[in-house]
Amino acid sequence: MGEEEQQPTPPKLVRRRENRKSTFKLGRTIGEKREKLETANERAEARKKDKKKKAFRVIITIIGFCALIAILILLFKSLIIYDEPNVPAEELDTDYTPTIEVIDAASSNSSKDKITTRMTRYIGRAEKDFRDLGYKPVKVIIPSSSIREVDFYLEEVSGYIKMTIDRDSAISVEDADRMIRYSKEKEIETFEYIDVRIDGKAYWK
Repeated sequence: MGEEEQQPTPPKLVRRRENRKSTFKLGRTIGEKREKLETANERAEARKKDKKKKAFRVIITIIGFCALIAILILLFKSLIIYDEPNVPAEELDTDYTPTIEVIDAASSNSSKDKITTRMTRYIGRAEKDFRDLGYKPVKVIIPSSSIREVDFYLEEVSGYIKMTIDRDSAISVEDADRMIRYSKEKEIETFEYIDVRIDGKAYWK
């Protein structure tokens, strides 16, 4: 009886979870920490890319704005600054002053003071071109309906010649000469005018 009373007490059973010592927390893993680190790096890279895109857009906008200003300046200069296409540089230094009467129909007088320098030089060159082909210019009328048209009147030619300062004077005079000779070949004695204002085309009325 005494021996039975002295038997050791069996160990107390506990749940395995309470008996474990672990550093792991429920619902969290090492992989999750790595994912969080990778996500932060990705966000930092995304922010860097956004900054680069914004800087690129700003640069493109500035370049486009500068290009627009340059185009506007060129257009403004083309409207203000005197520029004659297809005119050799040596001809720009030549004095082409008309010796015939020039009448501005808009002002109803024959004064040349209100006529632009470009138109004056064009009339002077065209007068010389007509004389080189054997014609004798009499006068020029600038119609009120157009600021670029000039009408040449030639001696012994019934009608006048419509010309424009946008075309080379020598080419326009050659076209007019061909039309005058054509009318003579066809025995057309009178006509109102010959129009040589359009490149590659000429007609009479």
